[in-house]
Amino acid sequence: MGKTIAEKIFARHVGREVTPGEIVLAKLDATMSHDANRPLALEMFQKLGGDQLFDPKRVIMMLDHHYPAPRETIAPVHQKLRSFCQEKGCIFYAGEGICHVVMPEKGHVLPGDLVVGTDSHTCTYGALGAFSTGIGSTDMAVALITGKLWFVVPETIRMNITGKLPPGVFAKDVILHIIAKITADGATYQAVEFAGPVIEQMSMDGRFTLSNMAVEMGAKAGITAPDRTTLEWVRGRASRDFIPEVPDPDARYAQVMEFDVSKLSPYVAKPHYVDNGVPIEEVLGTPIQQANLASCTAARLEDLRIAASILRGKKVAPGVVFCVVPASREVLKKALAEGLIATFVDAGGTVGAPNCGGCGGEHFGAPGDGHAVISTANRNFQGRLGNPRAFIYLASPATVAASALEGRIADPRPYFKD
Repeated sequence: MGKTIAEKIFARHVGREVTPGEIVLAKLDATMSHDANRPLALEMFQKLGGDQLFDPKRVIMMLDHHYPAPRETIAPVHQKLRSFCQEKGCIFYAGEGICHVVMPEKGHVLPGDLVVGTDSHTCTYGALGAFSTGIGSTDMAVALITGKLWFVVPETIRMNITGKLPPGVFAKDVILHIIAKITADGATYQAVEFAGPVIEQMSMDGRFTLSNMAVEMGAKAGITAPDRTTLEWVRGRASRDFIPEVPDPDARYAQVMEFDVSKLSPYVAKPHYVDNGVPIEEVLGTPIQQANLASCTAARLEDLRIAASILRGKKVAPGVVFCVVPASREVLKKALAEGLIATFVDAGGTVGAPNCGGCGGEHFGAPGDGHAVISTANRNFQGRLGNPRAFIYLASPATVAASALEGRIADPRPYFKD
């Protein structure tokens, strides 16, 4: 019987064949932690008697969620991470950008890898053909010491994305549509393989968007088989060898789902749940007070280009707060060179430093009471942007840009007619 990508990755990291449902102890290729969880993993590392890291070159820690420190209680957390990394010799980034964008950019995750991070959206790296997933702080402490973790080998759902994306419809619309269909717990503790002609034609930035939101349907991982697009993206970033894995033709799946996107409308997730997604026609004209182009989901270079193509030479609607937070320093530099940042500023936008502020609302763009925000982020839970009395709608960069211009939820497709 053939194997899925997840089963092949686990087999190689365990050292033998594995089957879904089996509990295994697997070697890790990399670990990632950030400043948002105090960080509890370091406290557990000490409580467990940790001394040396299993491999400092495979331990990456970042300041991204609350960077620069927005208040005095956060600064000591940053110093704790800095001191730990200086003492243990692990890799440390401050202000480089959002962890889930920086990890692939810097070559810390490669096709075929098994990677864990203390953040639920660690599943983002599956776009490279890796099995990557979020874990808790205690598990991370064990991983830092041993370089291994226990896993239940998951079953896999294969999602074939067929047809051709209409103009004005993008990866974010696809994943919001899928989550609305499968619901928030439709793939709990399963791996998802994204496949089909639409995926084959999709850029890496689009694939990262899909994998990033796999957890919003309960999935443990969201994986795309590495192909030429993947390997070209990785070239020049990889500093170590890697082994790409692709599914066998006779791989056994828990379920195979078909999604024809040829007639897909732009999708919007209404407050306060990610799986509360609807075609844009159902929410057209909803007034907004804020538009956010931010987060690890859709603030990469391609996303900024899409938004800028709509905003170029125009002004956002009066009264709309338009927040732009490039996902990484690399993205920011390229966006500056291409004139994208100038486009956003000229349109009336406010540009923030690369961090998670535009998603969590920690110190950038917290909305007012009763305000409606349309965002490219991955979650719209009540209070997500720092105010439980606000309402968050999730959409693509194109929909966010069009809505910022019109002051209401707007269909981006007319902007792509030419």
